Amino acid sequence: MRMSETAGVLFDYGRTLVTFAYPTDDLLQVLDRFRPRIEAALGIPAPEAETILEDVLMPLEEYIGSMSEDEVDYMDVYRDTWQRAGLRLPDDLLHDILDAEQRCWDRAVDVDPHVPAVLSWLGERGIKRGVCSNAPFPPEMMRRQVDSNGITELVDAIVFSSEVGRRKPAPDVYRAALEAIGTTAARTLFVGDRVREDYEGPLALGMRAVVVTAHAEDEPRDGVQTIASLAELPSLL
Repeated sequence: MRMSETAGVLFDYGRTLVTFAYPTDDLLQVLDRFRPRIEAALGIPAPEAETILEDVLMPLEEYIGSMSEDEVDYMDVYRDTWQRAGLRLPDDLLHDILDAEQRCWDRAVDVDPHVPAVLSWLGERGIKRGVCSNAPFPPEMMRRQVDSNGITELVDAIVFSSEVGRRKPAPDVYRAALEAIGTTAARTLFVGDRVREDYEGPLALGMRAVVVTAHAEDEPRDGVQTIASLAELPSLL
């Protein structure tokens, strides 16, 4: 499948451009540092960091992979999850904990080794490059992460679902990303790791699409166009 007259390429973020190892030790250290502030806010001894990780942070993982097309307000979800664990904390403290937690993920990110070369290759040929990703976290925290790992300077635009209020495969997210890079659906290729969000959704809007399987959790079904790694992308254009 060779893509002619491609003006832009949109990329999913997690498991496409980057991967993560769950930063357990880093998170535990961060939570332990916050225990005195948690105790002061509650007026009782704070749970151990391991308990907070298990009762609060781990349950939050389900929201990252939500199948809903409506994006959540992550601070609302964050507050509610702490409260369900019996920890009713003020919003300013919750924000500080979330920010410190997200910095752990910033440090845990691993950029796919082919990303710099592929994104540079596209830019040299005048092909617009964008990130279009489901991410419920506060946009300023996500953008800080993308800045810190060097991807921001290699793309023309970044759109997260938390900024749009909708999640892929909702058309709104793709339209926002297309507008951000200034291309039309018919002249844009979408590259991601998930069939529903990164293949079927873009195709329904008139984009071309391909699934890169290098870091995908699930094997795409027969008939889905795939490449084994990002290194193969230039051969399609």
